[in-house]
Amino acid sequence: MKLSDQKRQHILEAAEQLFYQQGMEQTSMDQVAQLANVSKRTVYNHFETKDALFQAILDRMREQIGSTKAITFITDEDIQPQLLHIAQQEADMLGSEKFLRTARVAFLHMLKQPELAKRLSGSKVGCMNFLETFLAQAVAANVLKIDDIELAAKQFVMQLKSFLFYPRLYGFDEPDNAQRQHIINETVAMFLARYRADK
Repeated sequence: MKLSDQKRQHILEAAEQLFYQQGMEQTSMDQVAQLANVSKRTVYNHFETKDALFQAILDRMREQIGSTKAITFITDEDIQPQLLHIAQQEADMLGSEKFLRTARVAFLHMLKQPELAKRLSGSKVGCMNFLETFLAQAVAANVLKIDDIELAAKQFVMQLKSFLFYPRLYGFDEPDNAQRQHIINETVAMFLARYRADK
């Protein structure tokens, strides 16, 4: 890796840490330069503004988070364990420290910049990268009966987020492993109760 690329990475890591710990508004470019062990000029050579630095951090974090393995529908297997696999994988992502850091870095800033909220809401992470395709394949195989696939996919994910992610984001109690598994199982059970074609 080139020295310039190394410095850029150090700047991003320093800014991510500071934005997470004290928020973007309370973080100065001087603090970023000091923690990254580079000059302030070097920081500005890579990122003209703090907003540009912030966007680069979000892009980097989203790339790291968005590496969830796509799951394709298997026609000759029962759909319940397939959905459980998807839910488990999503729960692992939602419970990861990296996802929580990304959300906390972005959350307050989104309230002040509606255009950022719109841009982030349009980007897909985790199972939303493949879930609609999975559900469409299950519908085509007459395993599920869904009129609005986009809505159904969001229902599936939001059920998990409501119990596994938002309590952590807001600093509430988070579920233990047994509660977490119960939430995953019940999410899939409720989804199939609504959308299974042969129920």
